[in-house]
Amino acid sequence: MQTILITGANGQLGNSLRLLSKQYPRYRFLFTDVDILDICNKEALQAYMKTCEVDYVVNCAAYTAVDKAEDEEVLCLTINRDAVRSLGEAASAAKVKVIHISTDYVFDGTNSIPYVESDYTCPMSAYGRSKHEGELILKAVCPHAIIIRTSWLYSEFGNNFVKTILRLDKEHSKLNVVFDQIGTPTYSGDLASAILSIIDYSEKKEFIQGTYHYSNEGVCSWYDFALKIVELKHLSCKIVPVDTKDYPTRATRPQYSVLNKGKIKKKYGLTIPHWEESLKQMLAKLND
Repeated sequence: MQTILITGANGQLGNSLRLLSKQYPRYRFLFTDVDILDICNKEALQAYMKTCEVDYVVNCAAYTAVDKAEDEEVLCLTINRDAVRSLGEAASAAKVKVIHISTDYVFDGTNSIPYVESDYTCPMSAYGRSKHEGELILKAVCPHAIIIRTSWLYSEFGNNFVKTILRLDKEHSKLNVVFDQIGTPTYSGDLASAILSIIDYSEKKEFIQGTYHYSNEGVCSWYDFALKIVELKHLSCKIVPVDTKDYPTRATRPQYSVLNKGKIKKKYGLTIPHWEESLKQMLAKLND
């Protein structure tokens, strides 16, 4: 029985993996967060991997407070870069395979066609820089690593855009949402399923290291996303489109961050749902 270590298990993706793990009895899952395993501590990581005979690490741990990171860049780098180095070095020493989650924020958002994995990276925020540096370090220290860049993650767990719209609907009759930032929402349940499918494929065939993109299919703006949430939940608040310049934030967001998923679909035979269908599923689970 192969053992899969999940770091950052209390976050959105970690919780989605925990939920999905019940469908994968052939694997032993170890769900950890900082209270159990501090991934900044390389010695603790090495001891844990050896003692628990870990075969795969799925690193969901990250500093994700994008605006706050502008004022807490040292802490952001500690988690998104330095801890990734420690994890990568410990995994390499123990011959453990790593699946690491990264972000569309490694791009500057100036493309007009979906980003492929080899496109030039130029992060525009402290968060984006920290994730980009984490990618580079992991590649340098760990030969058996997969990096999955994703975008606009949401789920029934924690705080995210969908749950924010549902909450604000109860407090406001009108919400301003930017319409000139274009990307694709990603339901963490779908990403979790893709990760476990990759591990399954690796066990049956081969572990194909490298960088991949994963989001749901389709393209929308944050405004379109909000409209669909309101429509599906029959909410009463009015969604008003605004320019990014009229809704300033501490960190710069990519104006366009649609990800091309051709590589991950071809290499691992994945079928990816459209974002609207996945949103319906997530909202139905919230109702349950």
